[in-house]
Amino acid sequence: MAARAALRRRLRATVPARLRLLRAATVLLTAALTVLLLLAGLAANGTWDAVADQDAPRTTSAADLSLALDDMDAQAANMLLAKGARLRTPYDKAVSLYGDARRDIGHELRTLAVAAQGDRGDEKTVENLTDDFAEYQELIGRALENDGREGGRTAAVADYRRATDLLRTRLLPAAAKLVSSNNAAFETRYTAARSTLSAQLVAVVTLGLLLLAVLGALQWYLARRFRRVLNPGVLAATVCVLTAVVLGTTMLSASAEHLRGARRDAFDSVVALSRARAIAYDANADESRYLLDPERRERYARSFLAKSQELYGIEGATLSSYDSRLAGTWQAYRSDHGDLRFTGEFRRELDNITFAGERDAAERTVEAYAVYQRDDRRIRALVAAGKQREATEFCMGWEPGTSNAHFGAWMTALDQVTDINRTHFTASVRAGRSAVSGPLPWAMGLLLAAAALTALGLRPRLAEFR
Repeated sequence: MAARAALRRRLRATVPARLRLLRAATVLLTAALTVLLLLAGLAANGTWDAVADQDAPRTTSAADLSLALDDMDAQAANMLLAKGARLRTPYDKAVSLYGDARRDIGHELRTLAVAAQGDRGDEKTVENLTDDFAEYQELIGRALENDGREGGRTAAVADYRRATDLLRTRLLPAAAKLVSSNNAAFETRYTAARSTLSAQLVAVVTLGLLLLAVLGALQWYLARRFRRVLNPGVLAATVCVLTAVVLGTTMLSASAEHLRGARRDAFDSVVALSRARAIAYDANADESRYLLDPERRERYARSFLAKSQELYGIEGATLSSYDSRLAGTWQAYRSDHGDLRFTGEFRRELDNITFAGERDAAERTVEAYAVYQRDDRRIRALVAAGKQREATEFCMGWEPGTSNAHFGAWMTALDQVTDINRTHFTASVRAGRSAVSGPLPWAMGLLLAAAALTALGLRPRLAEFR
């Protein structure tokens, strides 16, 4: 009898110990899951801040720098051309656009200088760009000064030639390097963030299932030991944990999906289209250079074709065959969107059509580009026929039907498709932030409630052993 009584006392003593152990396990797992979700939410918000406020603006700023450099050089050539041909309106327009481009370059250089702090490679690139740009402006200023004096045309063209060589050999490659560097930094952050989100998702699910298992074991032990079907407090805690785990996994998976949408669906297209715009301005400048500098016409013609191939690449095409080959490959694409017989930045965009209205806008861009290409052949035909002034007027005119008017229509179409992707990038960032700020407080509150409910549910049972 004494032995049996001792055994009952020992068993009775282990019950509260087991309950306390299960309670401690519940509280510790709840605390761990709460901390994990808090850290994951803070990390996700940090990623969105870096993406929206650093990575994307720096990349587009570097692309805008390339565009402004190309535009400034084109307008410098246009000023020299218009003054020589005594075309007042095109000259005034070129002067205005030249000033706008110069101010844009100054702004982008200051922005990139701030962004490059801490990265010695980018810092050096921006420093060299700033020095080279000062030299470039000096050469253009000398060209315009020489062109303003009698008999100075030859010297003006020579100065412009040195300036455009500086642009092509040093300024533009450095700007392209900044685009690649900043875009690569964005890609690195994107890859790391996606990997982290995946690991956090696995950890949340694992901890959540473990916590639910402990609560289930606690509920089973209470039912078996105290002959009760369910403990209301533990049941409520289980519901809270389950809801919190669902909210936490939703937060992390939604963050990963919005990040993919921002980077892959939207920003990849923004980068391709920004590059396309910079290439377009450089190609447009090649036409002005072609008219301004007869000694280098063959070089500038080859350069124009090379840039055309970067935009809409057609294997084996020449300037004389490019238009017909473009029309044929484009007709094949319009008949079957899977039949893409061209390469280049336009192909990159058409391979990444995601949003409503994007395909139509991209197609209008290519069709406007085809009109501009036909204008280029007309300019070269006029030059070949000895009609230099007519070629210059058609190239630099802004009236409907002129090359500049068609170039403007092309850039407007390009801006529209770019804006679609920029808008969705912004929307993805906003949705990504909401995916964190919405569920996170609720999930953490539910987990804290689960810990409290577990303690309250066990209090009456533990009181029985006092």
